[in-house]
Amino acid sequence: MRRGTLLFDLDGTLIDTIPDLQAALNEMLRARGRRELMPEEVRQMVGDGAVALVERALKATGEIADFEKAHQHFLQSYQAEPTRLSRLYPGVAETLASLRASGARLAICTNKPQAATLAILHAFEIARSFDVVVGGDAVSFRKPDPRHLFAALDPLRASPVDAVMIGDNENDYAAACAAGIPVILTRYGYLRVPPDTLAPEAWLDQFAQLPHVLSDLNFTSGEEEVRD
Repeated sequence: MRRGTLLFDLDGTLIDTIPDLQAALNEMLRARGRRELMPEEVRQMVGDGAVALVERALKATGEIADFEKAHQHFLQSYQAEPTRLSRLYPGVAETLASLRASGARLAICTNKPQAATLAILHAFEIARSFDVVVGGDAVSFRKPDPRHLFAALDPLRASPVDAVMIGDNENDYAAACAAGIPVILTRYGYLRVPPDTLAPEAWLDQFAQLPHVLSDLNFTSGEEEVRD
């Protein structure tokens, strides 16, 4: 069955955003006299949106106090420079362009705030690849709620039988399963549970493998693998 609508997570799937998230969190924590977080700590906190991220950072370094000011401090710091240290994973830009050229419709479905998501997509010059972008504050529900995925499908007039979800963690997997959408996960992302507890259609070791995997699963008409 051809599935021409591809839903993508952002952090841990297309872009390694940990360095900039860590920098913004640590700026917020230093202002409160708290210790800084290490990259692996931040990696385990990412995936549920900015509110959950700040809550976890505060809890890991003390009490959850003065939360709203801490949250706003983090957002202002992060949104001011969301791509200073982050990077696209290898092969992402080329692969997205190839999928788009093949006739696929692409959408972003991320728990990251909409403003930061759009800024990142434009900064890395991949915004033109996507027909729809649904950030975590653009709708009233977030992954793993399947309605987040439906919110990305609706503007495309697509249904779950038309779609494939490409993500990196358990929220992407749970949302896709609940929506009745097959899911492909990256091994290099921000998974917080043992991989053997999930059963996606396929795992990606490199993003450039995606067209080949989609073809192998009979989800597309077939595209050659994009290589660096």
